[in-house]
Amino acid sequence: MQKFVGTGVALVTPFKKDLSIDFTALSKLVEFNIANGVDYLVINGTTGESVTVSKEERQRIVDVIVSVNKGRVPLVLGLGGNNTSAVIAEILSSDLTHIDAVLSVAPYYSKPTQEGFYQHFKAIALASPKPIILYNVPGRTSKNMDSQTTLRLASDFNNIIAVKEAGNNVQQYLELIKNKPKDFLIISGDDDLALNVVLAGASGVISVIGQAFPKEFSTLIRLGLQGKNKEAYKLHYKLMDIISMIFSENNPSGIKAVLQCLGIASNEVRLPLVKASEKLQKEITNFVTNLD
Repeated sequence: MQKFVGTGVALVTPFKKDLSIDFTALSKLVEFNIANGVDYLVINGTTGESVTVSKEERQRIVDVIVSVNKGRVPLVLGLGGNNTSAVIAEILSSDLTHIDAVLSVAPYYSKPTQEGFYQHFKAIALASPKPIILYNVPGRTSKNMDSQTTLRLASDFNNIIAVKEAGNNVQQYLELIKNKPKDFLIISGDDDLALNVVLAGASGVISVIGQAFPKEFSTLIRLGLQGKNKEAYKLHYKLMDIISMIFSENNPSGIKAVLQCLGIASNEVRLPLVKASEKLQKEITNFVTNLD
């Protein structure tokens, strides 16, 4: 699955002042990322505020992105949850014609055992007409999917092609990289660790900050994949502070503050999220203004 090697970006859902979706800004964001070298786009993930976007809105988001993309880069669609049968029903009822893979988050809130994680993704893999990218993000789900469980799924199901690992746990990354099946992809979900794990053997990143600085971040990852660590770290250090900033309060409020500074989209978010604080907005504005 070489199409998912490199830099994917977890797109925000831009909102207008009245909190309706700003499809003009969304189109602008998609074009900006494709034009600046991003390898694929991730739709309706956590950064896209998918939990506060209606089913009808989610489909419209997909339709607009497909229309703007025109088949230029692969598309990944977030379809996951903690109700296994409901996830399967949504996958089967969704129009996946233009979707290249499904990103499915580990079940949250319910806190299943490792066997529960396995059986959940087994059921999804057996039902899905599209390849599956697992998504482990214990900071949001409240429970880690162990590397052994991920590797077991990778070995048992050919259509489970990758994991977006976002545990910010270097040891778990290394265990996955060391023991993965040959063609299974380890994708970083941690912008701050992305270069480190790519240099260790991961296949790339699904990034948040990458959509604001797609040229720099995709180049950084590309250099890392080529083993050009000295050149890659120059870009990493350039973006290191803004990566910390955007996650200091909540995601996607931080990245939306950056996108507002760049004139791409507003900083509006839907409750229960709130916009970046005035202090953080000033710090972000200062960084963006002074970035060379």
